[in-house]
Amino acid sequence: MADRANFVVVRESGDYELYLSRFGAVGIDLDLLAGPREALSMVQRLSADDWWLDDVLCQGAALIDLGRRVLLMFAWEGPSAVMRHRAAALELLREAWAGWHVRWAYDGPAELRTYLGLDPELVRDRDRDVLVGELLEPDAEDLADPEPMVVVVTVGSDRCYVVANVSDHPIREGTSLLDRLMGGPEQGVCRMPAEAGVHVDPVRRRVGWWVLGASAEAYEMPQRWPGWTVEFWQDRWEEHVRLSSGQFQPPLVDRERAVAEVRAAVADRWETRTRP
Repeated sequence: MADRANFVVVRESGDYELYLSRFGAVGIDLDLLAGPREALSMVQRLSADDWWLDDVLCQGAALIDLGRRVLLMFAWEGPSAVMRHRAAALELLREAWAGWHVRWAYDGPAELRTYLGLDPELVRDRDRDVLVGELLEPDAEDLADPEPMVVVVTVGSDRCYVVANVSDHPIREGTSLLDRLMGGPEQGVCRMPAEAGVHVDPVRRRVGWWVLGASAEAYEMPQRWPGWTVEFWQDRWEEHVRLSSGQFQPPLVDRERAVAEVRAAVADRWETRTRP
């Protein structure tokens, strides 16, 4: 299976070059943690390609603006997309790219095109159906993983569900999400980490959501929830914890340990790359 990624290098003149990696999405954050010079060298070893991956195929991307010193990126996998390592990975990225503005592209490849002043619709697939993962039982085998691929959904102050994070974010279902949850398997208190989440307050008709990767049309979700107030928390899962009335209690993050583990992953990545 390919792990496709787009890379964009914006020159000081404002002209840009587009590159395609068919196996570069997994570990893209580790590659960028090597800093601007090494990252640029890595990208320029790829073949220039005019194929913009769409919202479905693009599993990671990075835009390096040399003139404005901006790094715009996202990843679906890697330490930056894991709750335990997220803050540490971004902290180390900002250290490695000192003097640069490091930003996360929550809207995926469309956000890169918007940054360039290009039409984001080129990478949209408006005609496809919303594909969401199944509701998981409390004893589902997938939940035994230390870093399960799941979305935590809490409703009000007393309902918690877990959805497999294998396709679209459940926020894209709109209010039909509530219909799907009715009668579904409840988790009680969710104490596992997650890759994304949703909290629904049906009384106040408010919904908040977050994601550690990217979600197509991320800034358009209010249109899918007419009559509701929709808050996009980006990667601030702490907001979900605060509003869930104890239903979502992920493990505490050990910052020092997380930083050490991300550093070790970077060292291993680059040792593997330079090994004869």
